[in-house]
Amino acid sequence: MNNGVSRSAPRSTSPRVTVAEGAYVFEGDLLISTIESIDLRQGKAEAIDLSGVKQFDTAGAWAVVTLERRLQSEGLEPVIKGASALQNDLLETLRTNMPEEDHAEPRSQTMMDRLEQMGRHTVSAAQQSLAITGFLGQVVATIVGLFLHPSRIRWTAIVHHMQQVGLNAVPIVSLMAFLIGVVLAFQGATQLRQFGAEVFVVDLIAISILRELGILLTAIIVAGRSGSAFTAAIGSMKMREEIDAMRTLGLDPVEVLVAPRVIAMIVMLPVLGVIANFAGLFGGALMSWVELGVSPGVFQARFVSNTDVWHFGVGMIKAPFFALIIAIVGCFKGMQVKGDAESLGRLTSASVVLSIFLVITTDALFSIFFAIMEV
Repeated sequence: MNNGVSRSAPRSTSPRVTVAEGAYVFEGDLLISTIESIDLRQGKAEAIDLSGVKQFDTAGAWAVVTLERRLQSEGLEPVIKGASALQNDLLETLRTNMPEEDHAEPRSQTMMDRLEQMGRHTVSAAQQSLAITGFLGQVVATIVGLFLHPSRIRWTAIVHHMQQVGLNAVPIVSLMAFLIGVVLAFQGATQLRQFGAEVFVVDLIAISILRELGILLTAIIVAGRSGSAFTAAIGSMKMREEIDAMRTLGLDPVEVLVAPRVIAMIVMLPVLGVIANFAGLFGGALMSWVELGVSPGVFQARFVSNTDVWHFGVGMIKAPFFALIIAIVGCFKGMQVKGDAESLGRLTSASVVLSIFLVITTDALFSIFFAIMEV
């Protein structure tokens, strides 16, 4: 579409735009083949002069209307002058049909909006809790059925996951516990030295590690390491529709994929907790010797005489519950993965966060329970 200029023109004239006397002055041909050569970002003016335009098509009109809208968004009121009647008709048609810019301003939240969000989050959390509880029941029923029919137990898968969850995690768990023991001894020594009670650092280290920190920090590390691996592995199979293929073949995904992981986690987390306890006590004893001069013999004698075996028992009682939480949450989130990579990444992160939150919550409940029972 043009403004009536003869179509027999031998060639198009390259357009040019300048800013003069408060106006954008267009010259040449504003055509789809030439419009890319002009720069509309220069200067600022309140008028658009088209008197020098020879040819004019829809692309040229789009450029002019876009410039007009930009100037309006900057608070100006641009006036188009020098345009022919046909050019004005084309500009008006383009204004009518161009989509309106989205100027949706953020609406401030009211109290009702916040209450609505809180209600939605509460309902979502309740629904997720019910879903996890149902999944837990399904897994427990499946494991009980496996022990009633031992021939169906997949020992190879269980041993493989025991290696992945337990043996491969020994270095990081041992290092973590050793450093925690060192930190406890150093910080305890700093405070107890003021009262001449350095020897009580043995009790501080023993009770803290055996009762709480050994198994709790081990569970947190395993949740980040193995819980996320469970979600990623099962989620990848869900993305590739391998789980649907299992169901088609008559295989139960819970029995094949979830049960071996849960059994391996329940078996290996207490073992990792024991290793963490030994590493933490060793780190605490070493730092007590270096910082306070408490010899290994004195440390051992005070540890044996003043530390009740129930401190170790309390930590070990928590271990299977932590293991069950980590394995169930990791596998449940893996089963929820959809067919895209974004879902896999989001649920893997959610698995770690939820596992650690539930582990710490469960530890707090156990602490309250044992305090009430005076254990």
